[in-house]
Amino acid sequence: MNSCSGESRSLEEPLRGTGVVAEQWLCVESRAQWGRDPIGDGEVVIPAGAAPGATVYAIRRHGRSLSPRLAFSAVSAEAGGELRVHVLEDGSGELSAGEVVPHTLFLVCAHGRRDPCCSRLGLPVYKLLDVVVDGSAVPLVWQCSHTGGHRFAPNIVALPWGVTLGRVPHDQAPEIAKALDDGRVPLPFYRGRSIYPADVQAAEVAIRQAGGFDCLEDLRLLSADDGVVVFSTPAGDAVRRVTAVPGPTLRKSCGAEPEQVTTFEVRET
Repeated sequence: MNSCSGESRSLEEPLRGTGVVAEQWLCVESRAQWGRDPIGDGEVVIPAGAAPGATVYAIRRHGRSLSPRLAFSAVSAEAGGELRVHVLEDGSGELSAGEVVPHTLFLVCAHGRRDPCCSRLGLPVYKLLDVVVDGSAVPLVWQCSHTGGHRFAPNIVALPWGVTLGRVPHDQAPEIAKALDDGRVPLPFYRGRSIYPADVQAAEVAIRQAGGFDCLEDLRLLSADDGVVVFSTPAGDAVRRVTAVPGPTLRKSCGAEPEQVTTFEVRET
């Protein structure tokens, strides 16, 4: 039987406008076996002091049984944001102030109990990134729990930028990591930036791809009203009208029934 990611790719479902929507993040190291929903089912204890309403992921790496557990908090903003690492003291239940990490954190969805596409396609990307990304001071590549969009696997979330990528080719992982750490967006695999809602994400992706604007600082949101989105770009202001339209009928995950998804039509005005 074909996989959900295979169906999405074969039907050419657009990536744009499908990124995670979040400004505050908390990633908590968890060494237990993950069930279908380690956050919602309470398998991961959320430390006190976490930002209210933060998007929370469980994260893990192999070979860390003797190391102190870590957590990462991040704030995504148009100018970049901030990433911090925290040491989780056993039994304290508190999130310390932490230390600023001046690098990119790579979260690769490898949550196989949620969808097999994520582990089958995500694990090879995770393993290669772990080889090429320098995490000598702080480990910067982690497997993470469900990020949304199994059918776009393999998925990467890059913090603090809030960049979501999908259909990441295994052999291009090193180049993608270098680009993100340099503040550039790998445009062919760009799903959207978390600081924007889905329709604004769709407009931003379309504008970047049309103009080749891959630097994060290239675009600034000027307005978004009634489906009309305006970004400033190095070539001047770009205006796009975004309309939600019916997309292909497919399975959103491998165990689900087919349903019609929504995509975004982006037009110049």
